[in-house]
Amino acid sequence: MTTLQDCQALDAQDALRPLRERFALPEGVIYLDGNSLGAQPKAAAARVAEVVQQEWGQGLIRSWNSAGWINLPERLGDQFAPWIGAGAGEVVFTDTTSINLYKVLTAAARIVRADTREDAPGRRKLISERSNFPTDLYIAQSVCQEYDLELVLLEPEEIAGALQADVAICMLTHVNYRTGAMHDMAAVTAAAHAQGILCVWDLCHSAGAVPVDLRGADADFAIGCSYKYLNGGPGSPAFVWAHPRLINRFWQPLSGWFGHAEPFKFVPDYHPAQGIQRYLCGTQPMVSMSVLQCGLDIYTEAEQFGGMDALRAKSLALTDLFIQLVEERCQGHGLGLATPRAHAARGSQVCLTREEGLGIDGQDSGAYAIVQALIARGVIGDFRAGSGATSQDGKGGGTGLHKDILRFGFTPLYVGFEDVWNAVGHLRQVLESGEWKRPEFNTINAVT
Repeated sequence: MTTLQDCQALDAQDALRPLRERFALPEGVIYLDGNSLGAQPKAAAARVAEVVQQEWGQGLIRSWNSAGWINLPERLGDQFAPWIGAGAGEVVFTDTTSINLYKVLTAAARIVRADTREDAPGRRKLISERSNFPTDLYIAQSVCQEYDLELVLLEPEEIAGALQADVAICMLTHVNYRTGAMHDMAAVTAAAHAQGILCVWDLCHSAGAVPVDLRGADADFAIGCSYKYLNGGPGSPAFVWAHPRLINRFWQPLSGWFGHAEPFKFVPDYHPAQGIQRYLCGTQPMVSMSVLQCGLDIYTEAEQFGGMDALRAKSLALTDLFIQLVEERCQGHGLGLATPRAHAARGSQVCLTREEGLGIDGQDSGAYAIVQALIARGVIGDFRAGSGATSQDGKGGGTGLHKDILRFGFTPLYVGFEDVWNAVGHLRQVLESGEWKRPEFNTINAVT
């Protein structure tokens, strides 16, 4: 069995260990929620002060030119593009995930409408995963209403069979936010393209965490956030990518002045910029955009330590270890595994389930309270409520798609192997002591 000393030895051998020092991690905290909000880079506070006191305070409006504010969305996009298999001039950081998804889904719907022959059967479906992150489904509903499409929600195993000629768009999150299960992007995209379907990928739980090759997979559009694994800070700008073969086909719907070909000509008619700049909209949030630079700079530094190959190898080692230790040390407490064991099908998180009826009321699972008890101990993960639904095969919840989830994210930039050992130790103590039954841990907070 793995020991604490084994974990300490793994940390001593970890080539990525120096990057942990780039983060302001609170003393006594084991942070396993970087898949929801990344840790703060140490450089962020000084960068905020510089932007506020110097660039804004002294430079004033001159900083749009002198400090390079005007093209920061494109520069950050170019810096991060190689990490998602994109080229220079193909990515911009701007707006939010939801807004960017609305942009690309609308562009995709317009392309499908333009390419559908009058004598051909209509492509009327937008398909997605039933357990996709809700904001994606909400935005898809809006686009479907606008373009007379039908939103069809499927279980993961149903997606391959649903890629038929009546589908216009396939919208998937690469790594499922609830379970950590990862789609084969290249295979799904190839199958979709064989039927003339456009593929839109949400990379919120992929970017910076797992290898992504948008060009290699021949994807059509992608969006993602920067406040998770990219450590850009709460509400930091999201990114958007469009394949060069599609990028200039149509305006995106939010035709604001920053997406204009010549924004400072101040002409009354909109003329979209060529390339990814047309996916910009309004004035960019320079303080948060500048803080994001600090997170991306750590990824640039990580290239000298092996880049994504090294990050992925450590991520898999961390999650393997967590799964192993939970199964060895927390037996008999109703825990199950929702995350795939296969490396090719796993993101950078581990999601546990708990049997229903084990909560203090005899009805729920107690999963929420267990997470709150862990947080009180300084082991920070999060909870995602189950839907209680069953899948169409009648087995429902066997994969954790519809069960309560105890969710733990493993950011290899700053999580260590001893952290994993100690986190599982706290989980075992919470379960064995029954401290999760205390009333304060069973009071539902606004943010779970």
